Amino acid sequence: MKNPLTWAKGDNMANLKEVIKFLDGELGIKDVEDSSNNGLQVQGKEEVNKIAFAVDACLEVFKKAKDSDMIIVHHGISWNDSLKYLTGLNHSRVKFLMENDISLYAAHLPLDKHPKHGNNAEFCRIFNLKHIQGFGDYHGQIIGFAGEKDTSLNDFVKEINEKLKTKCTVFDFGKKQIKKIAVVSGNGGGEITRQAISNGFDCLITGEAGHSSYVTARDSNINIIVAGHYATETLGVKALMKTIKDKFKVDVKFIDAPTGL
Repeated sequence: MKNPLTWAKGDNMANLKEVIKFLDGELGIKDVEDSSNNGLQVQGKEEVNKIAFAVDACLEVFKKAKDSDMIIVHHGISWNDSLKYLTGLNHSRVKFLMENDISLYAAHLPLDKHPKHGNNAEFCRIFNLKHIQGFGDYHGQIIGFAGEKDTSLNDFVKEINEKLKTKCTVFDFGKKQIKKIAVVSGNGGGEITRQAISNGFDCLITGEAGHSSYVTARDSNINIIVAGHYATETLGVKALMKTIKDKFKVDVKFIDAPTGL
């Protein structure tokens, strides 16, 4: 949708419990170990007609989605025991949602690793990678994907900038003509970078990578395209938005709240 604040109209009202049941099952919420407390984090009204989608659960998104019945995000507000005390920022966020009777649903790693709706699977689809396979072991879970695309590094960076509306930072220490590409959205530094190197990839696509990853890439002659944590993680919620609209015939919209990071 060109205007991120315009509703894509549906013609139906859905029961919150039915939406939650579908999401939990479709995304395999209970099967993924995560520091995020994935699933329904705040409960609102029982019937939903308008569902907003966003990367981050934050007050900017909540205010833009004030007319929503439900918000589905990648980064929620409940991590480990982070909601143990409803004070300060926790209080402000929960208070806003409850006063406006808005449900909040979060899917972190389940939306990174999903083969259909996931950030990394969507990247592979959008950029026409072939021979897709799982990649990126994170605490015993494969969270990313990898594939092949015959292209120059420069052309690929231009394509990513254009399609994701981002500005990539490039650690260009490898081949100028690339083929084997690994993809891990969000933070793919550290161990993920080392896995890309050890598996012989020409290029790693990720959202953010720090100083140590730069040095590791330089010493190991691999390319890393740092495309933005936010930009690489808009893909999953947008894919999920289409699925929810098609299944439940409700109004949907994507709330764009970029961080520039």
